[in-house]
Amino acid sequence: MRAKQFFLSTLKEAPADAEIASHSLMVRAGLIRRLAGGIYTWMPLGLRVVRKVEAIVREEMNRAGALELFMPAVQPGELWQESGRWQKYGPELVRLKDRHDRDFCIGPTHEEVITDIARREIRSYRQLPVHFYQIQTKFRDEIRPRFGVMRGREFVMKDGYSFHADYADLQREYRNMYDTYTRIFNRLGLTYRAVAADTGSIGGTGSHEFHVLANSGEDAIAFCPQSEYAANVELAEALAPSAPRAAPSAPMQKIPTPGKTRCEDVAELLALPLGRTVKAIAVVHDDELTLLLLRGDHELNEVKAQKLPGLDPFRFATEAEVERYLNCRAGYIGPVGIGERIRVIADRSVAAMSDFVCGANEPGYHLAGVNFRRDLPEPAFVADIRRVVLGDPSPDGAGGLEIVRGIEVGHIFQLRTRYSEAMSATFLDENGRKQAFEMGCYGIGITRIVGAAIEQNHDQSGIMFPEPMAPFQVAITPLGYTRSTQVREAAEALYSEMSGLGIEVLLDDRDERPGVMFADMELIGIPHRIAVGDRGLKDGVVEYQGRREKQTERIALGEAATAMRSKLSC
Repeated sequence: MRAKQFFLSTLKEAPADAEIASHSLMVRAGLIRRLAGGIYTWMPLGLRVVRKVEAIVREEMNRAGALELFMPAVQPGELWQESGRWQKYGPELVRLKDRHDRDFCIGPTHEEVITDIARREIRSYRQLPVHFYQIQTKFRDEIRPRFGVMRGREFVMKDGYSFHADYADLQREYRNMYDTYTRIFNRLGLTYRAVAADTGSIGGTGSHEFHVLANSGEDAIAFCPQSEYAANVELAEALAPSAPRAAPSAPMQKIPTPGKTRCEDVAELLALPLGRTVKAIAVVHDDELTLLLLRGDHELNEVKAQKLPGLDPFRFATEAEVERYLNCRAGYIGPVGIGERIRVIADRSVAAMSDFVCGANEPGYHLAGVNFRRDLPEPAFVADIRRVVLGDPSPDGAGGLEIVRGIEVGHIFQLRTRYSEAMSATFLDENGRKQAFEMGCYGIGITRIVGAAIEQNHDQSGIMFPEPMAPFQVAITPLGYTRSTQVREAAEALYSEMSGLGIEVLLDDRDERPGVMFADMELIGIPHRIAVGDRGLKDGVVEYQGRREKQTERIALGEAATAMRSKLSC
């Protein structure tokens, strides 16, 4: 491709609303242009990258035995009403009516549509298993679209759905997809981790997320360097302390703590470690208040707490509710003296504490030297309700946990019969009985992968695409293309030879200064660059530089094409 024929549109300045590197660089490099909040046009350069990702995903999905189809973006509301998600999904689901006043929505996902296809087309166990997938545009009306394509409203996604006669076969396909996703992300050249995850609004049972590791990632991942354990912190288990609870060593006493409503402030006032304090979080479910107890240096894991009996769903209590139930202001509440009228759920770490500090249920006071059984009843319920932290023991016993940031680019679910039962999608088994399909769901964020790859691969000069994703493999930058016949002819000959070898090459035939050409090629992330100039041609050489390398290399002009093919095949 020649640069004059191709539409290169680079910018020197980053957009004012860019918060992360990928957003800034994608706009500056001319990969995308903003149309509206969270909605972008993919320009020719960016679309080449998207198509590269799609091709690898498609090849591996086909290799895994999945069948590609293409489902409508606009879906009948009645399908979502059948599954129970019409109201549950919330305002992210864009709803509309046609001219006949019938409900429709713009699909953020396609579980309902594919389940409808299965119940219409699959009658017998002999037609199972089957796995359908598509690569298609989705729309989710994010309340705050940001980070460019990382959290946009419109995006391209690969979503696949498998149907099975029994759970054992679903587990087989789930493993097949786990391995397939591993091959996909390996081929894309990304550093990633597969982590156990929560199923969220999709529903189902088993779930794994695939995260590209990057400091800008919105998700925190807990993993053990000594083993294969990895999980989203929303799911990672915080083990109970191994040491038994110590016996009380001090009497309980009420201490004035005026204006000290945070555990950090109380610990500082009393010159105690933050881990000796206990915070009480008041939550409400069905108009009943519950106190969640956590160590002062720990954070509540809302996903874990939401799954506890009698708390699905819960919300945080208002100040008025706290005063009504406990006759006290928030910041001074605690579990002592509240009787049996309020349920108390203690985190595992709190249940193992003695001589701790907590709110006294009296404004301006806290209690010190508090102990279970002596000063208050044992917690009615003990559970893992906190977020894991650096250094926590790994649930598999292999070592300590580390925390890294990740960008979710893939997610696989064992849906089981969540949708098939709700939508009466059945088949006849070998005994002629109706059975609900066992289902799996497998998604990859195609456009999000592009942003995630840039977050992981960039420097101060621009993008450093992994070779499989780069819009072009090699850039030829002639120094004085319009002024030197020798340079122009050598560049043209090299361009033809490389193209003949199947190398994707961009010939920068623009009338630009060398500095501009070099800066543009670095910005857009082409992995290899060959500079052709009069000075080098006198010695029969061209100058090569890899995008990730600081040093240049002189290569004989006649060997440059084969040298590039060799580098690309490494």
